[in-house]
Amino acid sequence: MTRQAGRVAVLSDIHGVLPALEAVLAEPGVRTADHVVLTGDHLAGPQPLETLELLRGLGDRAVWVRGNADREPAELRDAAVRGAGEGEGGESGNSGDEERRERAEQHGAPFAIDLWAAGLLSETDARFLAGLPRTARLEVDGLGPVLFCHATPRDDAEVVLADSGSERWAEVLSGVDTDVRTVVCGHTHMPFVRIVQGLLVVNPGSVGMPYGRPGAHWALLGPGDSVTLRRTTYDYAAACARIAAESAYEGAAAWADEYVHARNSAEDALAAFGPLDGRAR
Repeated sequence: MTRQAGRVAVLSDIHGVLPALEAVLAEPGVRTADHVVLTGDHLAGPQPLETLELLRGLGDRAVWVRGNADREPAELRDAAVRGAGEGEGGESGNSGDEERRERAEQHGAPFAIDLWAAGLLSETDARFLAGLPRTARLEVDGLGPVLFCHATPRDDAEVVLADSGSERWAEVLSGVDTDVRTVVCGHTHMPFVRIVQGLLVVNPGSVGMPYGRPGAHWALLGPGDSVTLRRTTYDYAAACARIAAESAYEGAAAWADEYVHARNSAEDALAAFGPLDGRAR
């Protein structure tokens, strides 16, 4: 049965940045929302366990959706188990740690911290994240049925952008139920609202790893048919200092400086992600 809501706060791509999450959760619009929808990539960052504890404190108000970085910890654990089994059997091959290092080298700093954060999770927590639904649906007063996902309704990792072509949007939205008129997604860390194929598409941006300008980005649906992109400012320098002091991740200080301060522009992100949406290179 689809849950009913008058106002919904949407938080995406928190990436384990606790100060940003705390700032957003203190917002009146979030505190008074009927539901807080979490559209994936919750913990892959410098303070994963603290972030998980705070999110669980939302209780039944939270509506969880799985992102690609939530699915991967369980997959990495499985790879580590396979590697250990091969080692015990005398076969040559990568251990789980070696596989993590190789993937980190291939993907760079953001993926390295994802791997580190995954290693902190208990088996129970890793399975909890992997078992989250790919999509969620709420009946929002004034907007009707709203579908929430991480990247697209059909896949938690594919890329679609504010400036993606209509054919690309038609492709990724082709399986959406015909009664849905609003789709909310995340994944690309850049907020936008646009009309596509007769659907209102909303990306709230990223709470913890924004591109373009600093701040914890989120969205508020309602009251009525209103959709508002929000940005919560906080003390970025203090947040970086806190992350550096409290996180055991070796590169926490540099990571926080880059992502809390949003050193990567939206133009840089679009240039990097654009080829991934199938557009001509």
